[in-house]
Amino acid sequence: MSSDIRRIVATDCGSTTTKAILIEKSDQTGEYRLVARGEAPTTVERPFEDVTLGVVNSITELEEITETKVPDGFTLGRRVLLRDNKVWRQLKTGKRDASGVNGPLESSDLYVSTSSAGGGLQMMVAGVVKTMSAESAERAALGAGAILMDTLAVDDGRKDYQKVERLRQLRPDIILMSGGTDGGTKSHLIEMAEVVRRADPKPRFGDMKLPIIYAGNKEAREDVRKVLGDAIALQVVDNLRPTLDKENLGPAREEIHEMFLEHVMQQAPGYSKLLEWTSEEVMATPNAVGKLLKEYAENEKINVLGVDIGGATTDVFSVFEAGSGSRIYNRTVSANLGMSYSICNVLKEATIENIARWIPIDIDPTEVRNRLRNKMIRPTTIPQTYEDLLIEHAVAREALRLAFYHHKSLARNLVGNAQQRDVGQIFSQDQSGDSLVKMMALDMIIGSGGVLSHAPNRAQSALMMMDAYQPEGVTMLTVDSIFMMPHLGVLSEHLYEAAKEVFERDCIVKCGHCISPVGIAKDGEPCVTVSGDGINVTVPFGEIVVIPCATGEFKTVEITPAKTFDVGSGKGKAVTQKLEGGTVGIIIDTRGRPFNMDLNTPNRISKLRSYLKAFGLPIPK
Repeated sequence: MSSDIRRIVATDCGSTTTKAILIEKSDQTGEYRLVARGEAPTTVERPFEDVTLGVVNSITELEEITETKVPDGFTLGRRVLLRDNKVWRQLKTGKRDASGVNGPLESSDLYVSTSSAGGGLQMMVAGVVKTMSAESAERAALGAGAILMDTLAVDDGRKDYQKVERLRQLRPDIILMSGGTDGGTKSHLIEMAEVVRRADPKPRFGDMKLPIIYAGNKEAREDVRKVLGDAIALQVVDNLRPTLDKENLGPAREEIHEMFLEHVMQQAPGYSKLLEWTSEEVMATPNAVGKLLKEYAENEKINVLGVDIGGATTDVFSVFEAGSGSRIYNRTVSANLGMSYSICNVLKEATIENIARWIPIDIDPTEVRNRLRNKMIRPTTIPQTYEDLLIEHAVAREALRLAFYHHKSLARNLVGNAQQRDVGQIFSQDQSGDSLVKMMALDMIIGSGGVLSHAPNRAQSALMMMDAYQPEGVTMLTVDSIFMMPHLGVLSEHLYEAAKEVFERDCIVKCGHCISPVGIAKDGEPCVTVSGDGINVTVPFGEIVVIPCATGEFKTVEITPAKTFDVGSGKGKAVTQKLEGGTVGIIIDTRGRPFNMDLNTPNRISKLRSYLKAFGLPIPK
């Protein structure tokens, strides 16, 4: 990609809102910076039924904000947009003529886009062993940006007719089949193919054939093809689990992405027109977010945990080192955990007691339950009082915690013979290997989504992430300011330096480094001392202390834990770290790991109020 590109427009066509950002290269510093952000309702449904109308409207808002004619001499892909001639009007109306449409592609301008308009990618996976091949298929599907509707496996306890019914009810966009090591079992794969063929599921869109990706035992490919027949569009890729101890997710993820573009995204009205405008291929929104985090973690050599908590779903992304300098990317989506449409699912899974334990006022749990039910009835409402806000933040903690637990259960090392395990362990139901999510090794947490990005105070976002994720050792807490990670994700594939500069300077807001000793003691007992560079603080167990320190201000300190606590080098061993502040400052959290609190915890309300006081947040009456 040319380094001469000076102006970039990126759009994200969401299911309800289309968001556009304008990035420009500074003449003074030579850095790319965010100039403006605009948004407009997505126009994929009636009466408009043309996704590009929302794109044009969001770009028009960029013009109004910047008082600059963004499209003047600006190329959207191969179409030159000239605001004062009829080409612009043609794009708005969808009617074109030959006059001025095919202008030259200027190398100094770029337009990229992501899209989840028309709904996300809904997939089912089918494997042989639920905790092995089916779990690998889940990781492949979730990592490619899919919503996982169900997982079928030979050993999942359901009869064949129940699996057939499930396939017919759900109508997935794509099915991913896996199972068997290369040269291994074939009969179970053929059996699963027969179940799929018998169900004859129809895709959500159009009258096309249902796409199925086969990523199983290569010896069974032809047999599976014969069973499925011509009524199904079968695409064969390399085996997800060629051996017990090896996982190969790349080819399946790439094929899922290609099929999503071809079979789902192109069904959105106006999508083909959007393809003509963009300089590069359109990318699925969650895939773009994962792409950015993966690229950033690998280039900066850090371990990253990201979350996007929405109204209906919560996505969790992680990139952790897995030995030999390589990093493994994982994504999960909890489709039933959200802050508006799915708020009662959070209530159901977390229980009212777990939600109420985070509320720093004396309130009847029944009252909390009723308020959450009202929120489900009116999902687009926002908190009107500070008490309502505290309840919403309590729900957010539980949604984040449950989604993170789900993520850790899938982001695991493999079960296989290379780990010197016997056959009983390989096929046991006791989780497949150790979790790849190592909190002590985590360098950065990125919080995104309305409840985190739009919290009235950044300290509230930091406290929610601390309570939900319980970081260990030293971790930087950050928040995505205005949710532009999808835009930067698709940009990173073509112009990484530009995406990185905007990501670091305009996208993420640093709350500050958080020091969290691992261990348990009684309140008031010695826990940790932080000293050096003008800081000398000793914090006993059970408290939160915030040291004022601004973004871009660094402190090199020695962190000395008490003999029963660990901050990264072992119990009682000191570490020297270069810390950076942020909108909150340098945070010392000595509440212990694991940190447990319930409704019956002594002095629970006074403790919660002390945490708010430490962050300088209002204390409820």
